[in-house]
Amino acid sequence: MTPPKTDWPVFTERLARDLAELARVGEASTEHVLQRINALVVRDIPGCSGGTVQVWESELITQVATSHSELTMLLDRERALGQGVSFAALSSMNQVLAEDLLHEERWPGYARAAIRYGVRSVMMLPFHVGSAGDDTVVTLGLYAARPQAFGAAAGANAWAILLAEQVRVALRNARDYDVALAEALQMQEALANRAEIDQAKGILMHARGLDAESAFQELRRVSQHHQIKVSDVARKLVREQRKDPP
Repeated sequence: MTPPKTDWPVFTERLARDLAELARVGEASTEHVLQRINALVVRDIPGCSGGTVQVWESELITQVATSHSELTMLLDRERALGQGVSFAALSSMNQVLAEDLLHEERWPGYARAAIRYGVRSVMMLPFHVGSAGDDTVVTLGLYAARPQAFGAAAGANAWAILLAEQVRVALRNARDYDVALAEALQMQEALANRAEIDQAKGILMHARGLDAESAFQELRRVSQHHQIKVSDVARKLVREQRKDPP
């Protein structure tokens, strides 16, 4: 069966527009962006009925997003087998295409599992996300229920390159957002801890006639003795003080 022809220039223009919009997202977590990528490829890529995104660090998976539960199970099976299109793309760092899994001989176990979950063709795109020295790799999987859905037609390679580049930008932005959010939360926690430590110092200064430095050293002594953070000692002291009657 010959796959239907695709108007690649029109399709590539639409995909570029939607991916550029995704790449501009500056206030979305990595998890949200991964899910948006899956929704985007299913909506925009002709013949694509499912998508997966896997984030690898030192060849270990740290994040996974899939468009369908069947693909989650397929990825689990692929990892259990230790063979399949994801591993092939990760090891070669090149685009890997399985045009018809019914006749696939490279990974027979994976091919049988994929067919069982309704997948006949797969394209896997690997690419680095971070800067030099960052070994983070993303594998973006496109899945179709019919064979030869992602064949090497004129223009197909162009959209694959475009897809990888724009997804890379979107994920970098999302990772920057995650880092900024984590730093903001740490700052909020640090300010809250500082306030409680100052309150605890004031309690000790009033109760024992200590100066500020001696009060802090007493908090440190208790924290070291009980092997807990100074902020936890301060928090407990402040809470106990609030419970005491005036």
